[in-house]
Amino acid sequence: MDIVLATPRGFCAGVNRAIAIVQQALERYQPPVYVLHEIVHNTHVIEKLRQQGAVFVKELEQIPQGAVAIFSAHGVSKAVEERAHTLGLRTIDATCPLVSKVHRRMNRLHAMGYDVLVIGHKKHPEVEGTCGQASGQVHVLSTPAEIETLEVTDPAKVGYVTQTTLSVDDTAELLTALRLRFPMIAEPERTDICYATTNRQTAVRKLADMVDLVLIVGSKNSSNSNRLREMARNRQTPAFLIDDAGEIDPAWFAGVRRVGISAGASAPEHLVVEVVRWLQDHGAETVTEMDGQEEHINFLVPDLNV
Repeated sequence: MDIVLATPRGFCAGVNRAIAIVQQALERYQPPVYVLHEIVHNTHVIEKLRQQGAVFVKELEQIPQGAVAIFSAHGVSKAVEERAHTLGLRTIDATCPLVSKVHRRMNRLHAMGYDVLVIGHKKHPEVEGTCGQASGQVHVLSTPAEIETLEVTDPAKVGYVTQTTLSVDDTAELLTALRLRFPMIAEPERTDICYATTNRQTAVRKLADMVDLVLIVGSKNSSNSNRLREMARNRQTPAFLIDDAGEIDPAWFAGVRRVGISAGASAPEHLVVEVVRWLQDHGAETVTEMDGQEEHINFLVPDLNV
C-alpha cells in the first residue's frame, strides 16, 4: 500500500494567527485567558491551549469581570461585542481577516439599502457572527430550494456574501440559482470562499482521482474538513474524516493499494504525521507528496494591549 499526501493541507493563515493570538495573550496576561467558543474547530488544538491555560466558554457571562476575553477566528456579532463591553471584559478579536472582509462587505451593502443574502450553513458560528453584523435585512440560504421562495424588499437591490469555508461546487450551484432569480444581484469582485478552502478542495479533488481511499484529518465540527470529505466522495472515492490515527479502522483498507491523506485548515500537521506512521506500521510503503498550490500568505497578529 502506498501513501499520497495532498498539497496544500492543514493550517491556514487565519488559523495560525488565531492560535498565535491565544498563545501570546497567555504569555502577556498569564492564565487564565478566556476564549468565547472554540478558537478554531479542532479538538487537539483546543486541548493543547486548554493545557496552557486557556479557558473556553460558551457564554460571555461565564467570564469574570475585568478578565481577558478572546473572540474566535469565526467572528462574532455586534451584540456580542457590545455585551462584552457592558460586562467589563478586556477583549481581543481573533476573527480571521478574511471573515472580517465579509463583514465589511455586508455593512457596505446595507449602507446602500440592499437586502443581504448570506450563503452558508445555518447555526455555524461564522454565519451567526456575519448575520450579527447586519444593520438591515439579512437572509441565510443553504439550498437552491430556499432561493425559490425567498422574499426580499426590492429584487433590484439584493447582494450576497458567503461563508468562507463552503464547498466551491455546492456554492456554484447556489449562485447559478441566485443569478436566475435576481439578475441584478450585487456580487463581490472575488469569491468570499477563502484561498485555503479553495486550494484544499482543489487538491483533494485531484487526490481522489489518484487513490483508492482518502483520509481527511480534521474534527467533526470543522466545516472545511467536512467539505474535503464530501469532495472526495463526490469523485466516487471512499473517504473518512478522522480526528487522529486512533479513529482509523483497519477494515477500511481491504483491497486498497493507494491511500490519499489531506487535512482541514484547522488540523495540525503532527496529526497527519501520526496517521502516516500508523499506515506504515500496518504495511504502507512509499510516501509521496502530491504537486499542488504553494501558499505564502501570513496574517499579522494584532496589538494585544487591552
